[in-house]
Amino acid sequence: MSTTSASARAPRAHAVRDNLTMLRRNLLHARRYPSLTLNLLLTPVVLLLLFVYVFGDVMSAGINGGHADRSDYAAYLVPGILFLTAAMTSLGTAVSVATDMTEGIMARFRTMAISRASVLIGHVIGSVIQTLMALVLVLGIGVAIGFRPDATPVEWIAALGLMALVSLGLTWIAVGLGLVSPNAEGASNMGYPLVMLPFLSSAFVPVDAMPGWFRWFAEYQPFSPAIETLRGLLLGTGIGTRNAVLTLAWFAGLALVGYLWSKARFNRESRR
Repeated sequence: MSTTSASARAPRAHAVRDNLTMLRRNLLHARRYPSLTLNLLLTPVVLLLLFVYVFGDVMSAGINGGHADRSDYAAYLVPGILFLTAAMTSLGTAVSVATDMTEGIMARFRTMAISRASVLIGHVIGSVIQTLMALVLVLGIGVAIGFRPDATPVEWIAALGLMALVSLGLTWIAVGLGLVSPNAEGASNMGYPLVMLPFLSSAFVPVDAMPGWFRWFAEYQPFSPAIETLRGLLLGTGIGTRNAVLTLAWFAGLALVGYLWSKARFNRESRR
């Protein structure tokens, strides 16, 4: 009995060790070559500063019925920019995975006595950690320019969990895109729909201000309910049951689909 139990625990222990090894490898790689992450992070930061300081009064007047207040628009904008940051960071994951594929690193890992799943899991966990660090940075910039969250400790924990879930869902899809892309440039191009979706959501203007023919898409696509949920958590307003349910369904579903797709694609490449 004890022998059987010990032999069952051994593969799990090796898998955990392999996951940690691949995670360490990806974090070290990101630290040594930070240019990709910094370039992807630059876009949401520039957009945040541009929309607050250049368009802030105009946008806030449109949202507030003629009353211009740049700080009000900063409060509205920051949650959307946070999820744009998550989308941009996931694009870096697709590029990183595609680079590993084209340079033969994935093929080398397949010949080693390590858990195959750990190769992908290392990318995913490393990307989620980098995304959360980027979100903290962008949030700090938002606070510096006037964003004032009014969340309780419980709401902050819920907000962190929400951002981690969104990052997880986007990252698994990005891993799949990286595996099917012929090269890093192709991965970057294929990932752009993930980056465009926040622009077509309630990140910059309310859904109610959009044309009726487009409103239904903006309202029910993945990012709008997630952004509204995060706004509610950070600003102390209601999040709405529908927004919370849609957010959980969308990003848990994306994580599951991305995981199954990535696993199937990786295993198919292994048999070639």
